[in-house]
Amino acid sequence: MNSGARQANRDRMQILGLFALLLPPLLWAGNFVVGRAARAEVPPMMLAFARHFVALVFLLPFGWTTIRRDLRRHWEYRWRVLCASLAGMVAFNLLTYSGLQFTTATSGQLMNSTIPVLIVLMGALFLGQRLRARQIFGMAFSCAGVLTITLHGEFARLLTGQSLQGDLMLFGAMLSFALFSVLLRDLPADADRLGLLGAQLAVAVVVLFPFLVWEYLSGARATWNAAAVAALLYVGVAACLLANLIYMFGIARVGPVRAGMFIHLVPLYGAFLSSALLHEHLHIYHAIGMAAIVAGLICSTVADAHPAQRQLSAMAGPTRPRQATGS
Repeated sequence: MNSGARQANRDRMQILGLFALLLPPLLWAGNFVVGRAARAEVPPMMLAFARHFVALVFLLPFGWTTIRRDLRRHWEYRWRVLCASLAGMVAFNLLTYSGLQFTTATSGQLMNSTIPVLIVLMGALFLGQRLRARQIFGMAFSCAGVLTITLHGEFARLLTGQSLQGDLMLFGAMLSFALFSVLLRDLPADADRLGLLGAQLAVAVVVLFPFLVWEYLSGARATWNAAAVAALLYVGVAACLLANLIYMFGIARVGPVRAGMFIHLVPLYGAFLSSALLHEHLHIYHAIGMAAIVAGLICSTVADAHPAQRQLSAMAGPTRPRQATGS
C-alpha cells in the first residue's frame, strides 16, 4: 500500500471515529433521563448496582479471556484500579442516581460540562500541576455557573436553607468523575482497555452490593415491571458498556483531546431528551449557568491549548485509549 493510500485510509478512519463519537454523549445524556424517569420504580442503589452488574455480564463473553490473561497485571496495580473504580463508578453513579431523586435530569446534564474544568482543579490538588491565572478565573466562573443552576438563580436560597441536596449530590458526582479522570493517569498505558474495564466493573459490583443490601433492608424496593427492566438494561448495556466501548473506539482514531470535546454534546442532547421524555423545560437560570460554565471552560482550557493537549495526552497514554466510564 503506497503512502497516499495509507493517508486516505487514515483519513477515513478519522472520519469514522468522529461520526462514532456523536453517539456516546447521546447515550450518556439518556442515562440522566432514565435515572430521573425510573426513580419511582428503581431505587438509586439498585440502579447503580444493576448498571455495573448488567454491563459486566454482557462484557464477560467478549472480555473474559483478556481479563483472565491480565489478572496478575491488574493485581499488581490493584490499589490504582480500586481507587479509579471507587471514584468513577461507585461514587459517581451513587451520587448521580441519588441526586436525580431530588432534582431534574436537565441540571445533571448541564453540570456534566464542569468536568473538564474540575479535571484541571484535581490535577492541581493531586498532581501538583501549576494553575495559571486564567485557569483560576475559569474555575471561579464555572463554579458561579454551577451555583446559578443549583440555586435556580435565587442566591437567597443559600440563606433560607431550601433543599439543595439533589443538585449538591450531582455536583459531587462530577467531582468524583474528575478525580477518576486524573486517577486514570496512574494506570498502565499498555494495559488492555477491555480487560481493565472488566476489572473496574467487577470492583464496582462487589463494593456496591452492601449498599444494595442496606437499601433493601431499609424498605426501598424495586417495582418489577417492563419499565424497570428496560431502565436496568439501558443504564447497563447502552449507557455504561456500549457508550464506553464506542468512546474508546473514537479516542483510538482521533485522539483524547478531540474526543473529549464531544462530551459537551451531553447537555445539548439532554435538553431535547428531557423536554421530550420528561417534559422538563429550560429556564433562564439554566441558560445563564450554562453560559458561565462554558466561559469558564474556555478560560481554563482553550486559552492554554498546547499545555492542555500535553496534559490530556499524558493522561491517555501515547497510543492506547483510556476509557471514560460514568456519565
